[in-house]
Amino acid sequence: MQVAEWLANNLFGQPVILIGLIVLLGLVLQKKNTSQTMSGTFKAMIGFLIINIGAGTITAALEVFQPMWAAVFGLEQQSLGEYQGFEAFSSRYGGVIALAMTLGFLINVLLARITPFKYIYLTGHMMFWTTAIFAGIMVDTLGVDIEINRWSLILILAVIMGVYWTLQPAITQPFMRKVIGSNDLALGHTSGSVALLGGLAGKWFGNKENDTEKLKVPKGMEFLKDSNVIIALVMGALYVVGAALLMLSGAPGAAELMASAGDNNFIVFSIIKAFEFAAGIAVVLFGVRMLIGELVPAFRGIATKIVPNAKPALDAPVVFPYAPTATIVGFVSAFAASLIWLVVLGAAVSYVFVPTMIVIFFHAATAGVFGNATGGVRGAIFGGVITATVVAWGQYIMVTALLSSTIPDTAMWAADSDMFILGPVIKLLANIFRFLL
Repeated sequence: MQVAEWLANNLFGQPVILIGLIVLLGLVLQKKNTSQTMSGTFKAMIGFLIINIGAGTITAALEVFQPMWAAVFGLEQQSLGEYQGFEAFSSRYGGVIALAMTLGFLINVLLARITPFKYIYLTGHMMFWTTAIFAGIMVDTLGVDIEINRWSLILILAVIMGVYWTLQPAITQPFMRKVIGSNDLALGHTSGSVALLGGLAGKWFGNKENDTEKLKVPKGMEFLKDSNVIIALVMGALYVVGAALLMLSGAPGAAELMASAGDNNFIVFSIIKAFEFAAGIAVVLFGVRMLIGELVPAFRGIATKIVPNAKPALDAPVVFPYAPTATIVGFVSAFAASLIWLVVLGAAVSYVFVPTMIVIFFHAATAGVFGNATGGVRGAIFGGVITATVVAWGQYIMVTALLSSTIPDTAMWAADSDMFILGPVIKLLANIFRFLL
């Protein structure tokens, strides 16, 4: 068990190591020379870390954006009642999560080998959080005070995760092919459900001829064709408006937030954050190109030797370079829809929805790209609105009904689209297999 936990923590819990080993294995199986093997492995690992650095920059910028708009609207976190919290939960079930994740990955590889679904899920950090949230739902369903059979819990969770990591990329792949124009990559991310819904909405209600990347602009506005410029412009407007409203509102917490600007004016500070966000996107796009350039050729070695025709299922940013403008159209649409759901949820069920901008951005941007692939601008907008709807209502149902006694605090920021949609199914399975647990 200690070996398995070590592998879970140091291999599957460190996706950069996992990616590097897979590329190394693929190149060795293709009998590449030492120079090609070393270069390909290192560049793939560096590309993956560049993506993380870019994503970290985006996240840091959003850490100002979210509390700023939360303060403008006077949002406070919902009272969650009595619950374990993640620290207590992980101290009791951390080993279960790690082992279920490890066995789930092996089941994913096995299913890819013996079924027509040739997808290997490589988004390590989402593997951990999805397993943790599903474990939280199962323990909540069974009861936090009872002694659960841990090996049964590990095996049931592992099968669920292995099946999910195999089928999620398979279900979204028809639309993924439209996004990237080939069958080389798959989407391996918990935004799969909203990406799928965005693609379907674009197909049914959109017009793919009106592509976001081909929008016609007046000659004097041609700078808007540059995705880096349009991202900085749109985010700059949102940051400046939010900062101005915050400074005028005098809302509780406003002074503390503005103090984070130090000696800078808060408007100037916000503009810098907007440009940091745009820079983070540019870094992510560069890292994705570098990773794909090494991973896809190396993966052919695994595909031909271990899992014939296998395809790597990768993190959401892998689709961003194919439609950068659609990522912003999706995000802005989701942001606007989130504000509407904020009011509706408060009035209808007295729940204070906390729109987690990291989830909103990465999921809505992905859904926007998928929606654009089938329905152009209208499809990208639908993708964003659908994402906001799933996240808003999903957060409410998850926190209040699915894991209220275990880790509702974690679910408010770590749970996202697929977890919200599959949550009731996991609860149902926990009840069905209760006799084994």
